[in-house]
Amino acid sequence: MALKQIDHGSKEYQQMIALRLEILRKPQGLTFTDEELAKEKDDILIGAFEDDTMLACCLLTKVDNSTVKLRQMAVQNNLQGKGIGASIMSFAETVARDKGFKKLMMHARDSAIGFYEKFDFKVKGDEFIEVNVPHHVMEKRL
Repeated sequence: MALKQIDHGSKEYQQMIALRLEILRKPQGLTFTDEELAKEKDDILIGAFEDDTMLACCLLTKVDNSTVKLRQMAVQNNLQGKGIGASIMSFAETVARDKGFKKLMMHARDSAIGFYEKFDFKVKGDEFIEVNVPHHVMEKRL
């Protein structure tokens, strides 16, 4: 499995959109708008690949000079629980740290809190609803 940063607009990015749509959006009856995808051009786009097939992905969005937000973490359904999410998390943390960020935060779905706690993320604040699903802010110092 190869972990790498990918370019906005590339064929790998098209795979990323398809994976996120399948895992994160369609189950909620949602899609992506062109405006949402256009905003991602400045994000750090990360993919896990086997040959040319994307297995998992996430994005890192700059919040400020010290904080980056992990977004849209997705692993193919048939591969969840096999360590691919852990690998991409570790890679994303390394990329964020290498780019000088001191804190990684996210809006985690409540169903994924246990996964992120394994990586020393801590829940901050109260539950809120985002994309029709309960979430919590989670943070970690890098």
